Amino acid sequence: MQVHQIILIICSLWLLSGCNKQPPEEAKTTERPNILLIMADDMGYSDLGWFGSRIRTPNLDRLAENGIVFSQFYNTSRCCPSRAALLTGLYQHQAGVGEMTSDFQLPAYRGRLNDQCATLAELLQPAGYQTFMSGKWHLGSAPENWPNKRGFEQFYGIPEGGGVYFYPFHKKRHVVLNDSILEPDSSYYTTHAFNDFAVRFVDQALAEEAPFFLYLAHIAPHFPLQAPQAVYEKYIGQFKLGLSTHRQNRLKVMQEKGILPQHLELSPPDEQVLNWSDLSEAQKDSLDLKMAIYAAQLEILDEGVGQIIAKLEERGALDNTLILFLSDNGGSHEETGLWGSYSKLKGPVGSPGSYESLGRAWANVSNTPFRMYKHWVHEGGISSPLIAHYPKLIPEPGIDTQVVHIMDIVPTCLELAQVQYPDSLRGNALTPLQGKSFVNLLRGGNREGHETLFWEHRGNRAVRKGPWKLVSAYPDDQWALYHIPKDRTEQNDLSSQYPEKVEELEADYRKWANRVGVVHRRELEKLGY
Repeated sequence: MQVHQIILIICSLWLLSGCNKQPPEEAKTTERPNILLIMADDMGYSDLGWFGSRIRTPNLDRLAENGIVFSQFYNTSRCCPSRAALLTGLYQHQAGVGEMTSDFQLPAYRGRLNDQCATLAELLQPAGYQTFMSGKWHLGSAPENWPNKRGFEQFYGIPEGGGVYFYPFHKKRHVVLNDSILEPDSSYYTTHAFNDFAVRFVDQALAEEAPFFLYLAHIAPHFPLQAPQAVYEKYIGQFKLGLSTHRQNRLKVMQEKGILPQHLELSPPDEQVLNWSDLSEAQKDSLDLKMAIYAAQLEILDEGVGQIIAKLEERGALDNTLILFLSDNGGSHEETGLWGSYSKLKGPVGSPGSYESLGRAWANVSNTPFRMYKHWVHEGGISSPLIAHYPKLIPEPGIDTQVVHIMDIVPTCLELAQVQYPDSLRGNALTPLQGKSFVNLLRGGNREGHETLFWEHRGNRAVRKGPWKLVSAYPDDQWALYHIPKDRTEQNDLSSQYPEKVEELEADYRKWANRVGVVHRRELEKLGY
C-alpha cells in the first residue's frame, strides 16, 4: 500500500470522528453550486488535446466540449501573482504578492497574502460552504500563512512552491495535512497524491447538504520533468514531426474549432530555437523524450479530473457543480539543467534523480501561436485557456471570445454563491474587488467588461484597452503597440503610427501602477532585490 493511500485512510477516520461541522440552516440550498477550481502550473495555451496537442487529456477535453472555452482569458504571467489574483479578485500587487514569496518590506511585495485581501475560501466559508484545498499553495510558506489560516477548513499539499514530484524532493518542500507535516516514502508522486485527496474531499463534501468549494492546485506540468516511465513511454516517438509542424498543426485545430480567428498567423519561431532539420538524431531523440515526459505529467493531472468527474456523476452532483480549469501562466522557457547544484544530478531524464525542464524550443510550441513565455506579459506569457463547465447554467457549449481576467473568478463565484463581498474581514478593511463577474457569459450573454487591464511582473509591463495593447519587456522598457483583434501574435508594432495612443495608454499605466503600489524593477534592484 502506498503512503498517500495510508494517509487517505487516516484522514477518512479523522473525518468520521465528528470533525465535520454542519453549515448554518439558512445556507442549505440546492440553488447554489459546488465550485471546483483546478489550476495547472506552467501549462501552455495549446497543450491540451482539445487545442490540437498530441497530449492525451480526454477528461479536460470533455469539459471543453460540453462547456465554454474562453479564448481571451488572461493570467498574470507567473505562479505566485496568478494565485494571489485568482483567490482574491484583486491585482496581485494589492494582495501583497507583486513578485514571488520574498519579503521586500514594501506593501505590494510582502511575498504573502496581506490582511487587506480575502481569499475565496474566507468569503464562502462563513456563508455555509465547505472549503477544501489540495495541492500547491505558494502564497506564504510560514505556518501562519498556510491555507487553513486563510479560510480552508481542510488542506492537503505543499505550502511552499512546486518543482517536486517524486519523494525525497530536491527542494525544501513539506507535505502537509492541515497543521501536520507528513513524511512520504519513495512511492510518493505529488500529482497522484493531490488527485487522491481531491477525490476524497469531494466524496466527503457530497455527504453533507452544504455546497463545497475545492481548490485543486497542481504542480504539473511545471519542471522538473519527472513521471512514471509506464506513462511516458507510450509517447516516445510522437513528437518528432518538427517544432514548426507541431505549431502549425495546433493552430489549424484551434482555428477549425473557432478558438482563434482564421486570419491569425503564427508568431515567428523564437530566434533561439534551432531549426529541426539542423538537429542531429540524438538531439531530436532528446527533445522527443522531454516532450513525452511533459505529456505524461499532464496526462496524470487529467486522470485526476476524470476521477473527480466520476465521483460527481456517481453522486448526481455534476450538473450543479461549476468547474473552472486554467493555467497560472504560459509555458516556461527556463533551462533548469543549467541551474547550480541541479546540473550535478545524474539520473536519467524523467527519473527522481533528474532535474530537467522542457526548455525554450518546446515552450515555443506550448504557447502556440503566441510570442514569449512565462515571466513576460506578451500574449505567450499571460494567455491561458479557461474552461468553464456548469450544465445547470450554460445553455449551449461553445467558444467565448470576450476578454476575461483571472481576478474575475472571485466575483463570478460570489455571484453564483449569493455572497456579498464585505467591507472588512477580521477587523481589517478590505481592498475593493477589482475583478468583474462573468456569470452572464456563462449564460451565453454579454457583460460590461474591463475598460482597461494592466500587467506588471519583474519590470515587464502591459496595458489592454479595448482592441489596443501596449507592452514592454524588461530591461529594454520600449513600448510596442498592437491591435490585438488583428494581430494577437504581436508582430506589427504600431507605436510609431499612433503615438497619441501610446501616450494615452502609458498615462493609464502610470496611474494604475501608483494606485496598486508597483515599484519598477530597476528601483527594486537598487534596493538589493
